[in-house]
Amino acid sequence: MKVISKIKLPVEKEMELFEKKFTQSMSSKVALLNRITHFIVNRKGKQMRPMFVFLVAKMVADGKVNERTYRGASVIELIHTATLVHDDVVDDSNRRRGFFSINALWKNKIAVLVGDYLLSKGLLLSIDNNDFDLLKIISVAVREMSEGELLQIEKARRLDITEEIYYEIIRQKTATLIAACCSLGAASVQPDSKEVERMRHFGELIGMAFQIKDDLFDYGNERIGKPTGIDIKEQKMTLPLIHVLNKISAKEKAWVINSVKNHNKDAKRVREVIDFVKEKGGLEYAVSKMQAFQQEALTMLEEYPPSPYKDSLILMVNYVIERKK
Repeated sequence: MKVISKIKLPVEKEMELFEKKFTQSMSSKVALLNRITHFIVNRKGKQMRPMFVFLVAKMVADGKVNERTYRGASVIELIHTATLVHDDVVDDSNRRRGFFSINALWKNKIAVLVGDYLLSKGLLLSIDNNDFDLLKIISVAVREMSEGELLQIEKARRLDITEEIYYEIIRQKTATLIAACCSLGAASVQPDSKEVERMRHFGELIGMAFQIKDDLFDYGNERIGKPTGIDIKEQKMTLPLIHVLNKISAKEKAWVINSVKNHNKDAKRVREVIDFVKEKGGLEYAVSKMQAFQQEALTMLEEYPPSPYKDSLILMVNYVIERKK
């Protein structure tokens, strides 16, 4: 059995019902919109986000979920999908999970409007049901994701990111959404309890480990998920590179920065940078940081009594850093 199916097992019934509710939550009187949202629903990914919502809710509430849990999962998926649709426009990307992106099929103007529509549907789903606490969790996440992206753009131009700034960027860009899923799961069943903040922190740790794992793929020898060296070609600062830049001589640093800035389309030079980062211990350092986040997340789960939901969350934490793409 695949790891994802195993993780999903204790919330399989909830996930099936969630899919129906999620599809309903997107419906519109405009035929074009329904055609596009139908397309979105049919090319969904692993659905990690709603899985986090249901697993956390069931772990903290002895296996129980309620309508708020379903709404929380739908809202996070609606708003996350909106950000992906907008991202594809911003990145001028024609592909998403192996399918054409919405902007590739229906052009940018329609894609931006669909993103706006999904965002408003998410907000209204919360407001119509007085789920203001859930709406606040999600709104904070969207604000942080936008700030993280902009912080990365601002810093990337100078290529002088410190490790602290790097963590701040990935905390906002990547970890904040997983943190919101976990905190939503807890808030849906135990509003105003200390579980809400505790689970937010748990999700943040997973998100940090997840992003560092993504950075490491850039240095892999196998063609998995994304081509090797793509981050260097796109002048993205990853943890292995940042660590090495902060410990080498001025001359070596000038060579690396010049390579990333001015020779990032030269395959041979990119390969030399990758080899240099490996040789200077950049990968080992990033792996150790990733494992530290993973361990801290696992330690947080030790406080909870044994349950299939807890087991699935442990599997999820391990899957994040052992995945192959």
